[in-house]
Amino acid sequence: MDMERAQSILESPEKITVLFREEAVWIHDIDTSNRTATVHFENNEDNLQTVEVTQLQEG
Repeated sequence: MDMERAQSILESPEKITVLFREEAVWIHDIDTSNRTATVHFENNEDNLQTVEVTQLQEG
């Protein structure tokens, strides 16, 4: 995924499926300078991870 699309998904009022390593995640924040996103898996809200935006896929 590119940075523009990730930002668009983050700002969208709609639920858009995003996958990280084939598991659904929610995007919490995007760091444009590092090209990373803070995400949590849908089934585990307490497990926040920082990942490269390029590792995210729209599902």
